[in-house]
Amino acid sequence: MIDLHTHSIFSDGELIPAELAQRAFAAGYRVLAITDHVDHSNIDFIIPRIVKVCSKITEDRKIKVLPGVEITHVAPSQIADIAGEARKLGAKIIIVHGQTIVEPVPAGTNLAALKSSIDILAHPGILTEEEARLAADRGIYLEITTRRGHSFSNGHVAQIAKKFKANLILNNDAHSPADFVSVDRANSIARGAGLTNDEISAMFENSRRMVQKFLL
Repeated sequence: MIDLHTHSIFSDGELIPAELAQRAFAAGYRVLAITDHVDHSNIDFIIPRIVKVCSKITEDRKIKVLPGVEITHVAPSQIADIAGEARKLGAKIIIVHGQTIVEPVPAGTNLAALKSSIDILAHPGILTEEEARLAADRGIYLEITTRRGHSFSNGHVAQIAKKFKANLILNNDAHSPADFVSVDRANSIARGAGLTNDEISAMFENSRRMVQKFLL
C-alpha cells in the first residue's frame, strides 16, 4: 500500500512524522509521503524539516517516506509561485488542496493548480470538463480520497476523469492512525466511486509509478 497524502503535527495531523510512518508501516503501508499544509507563512519552515526527517526515517526503516506539501487555501494567482518555491526547497510530492465541496476553497483553485508545476490535485470536488482535460494533458493526477467529507465527490471525479482519460490516484489524506485504510477498504471505496477492477489496478499502478521516479 502507498499513501502520498498525509499530515503530521507540522500542520493538522495528530502525530510526529516518525510515529506517523511507524503507524503506516504497521497498517501495511510501504511508501508514504508527508504532505503538510503550507502557504507563504510556513513553507520555508515546514519543508526543510520534512525533508530532513523523511531522510532519517527512510535510512533505518522498511518504509520509504517522501517529503511533500499540500498547498492549501492559497489565492489561485499565487499557487504557481509557491509550487515552484516548494520544489526548490526539496518537496518531492506537490499537492494542491482542491475545491472540495466541504470547505470554502477559493474559486479558481483547481484551474490555477492544474496550470502549475504540481503532481496531485487533491479532492477536487465538482471538477469541470476543462479542468479534467487539463489534468490529462499535463499529466497531473486527480485524487480519489478515502477521507470522509472530501470523498463525497469521488464518483463525479472518477466519471469525468474517465471521460477525458485523466490519471487517478488514491490517497487517504491521513491525519491520524485510523485514517490508514486496508487494501480491501480502499478497493471498496474505489468501486463505490464507479471504478472497475481494471481501473482500480491502474490507479494503484499510478501511485507506484510516481514513487519509482523518486526512489530509483
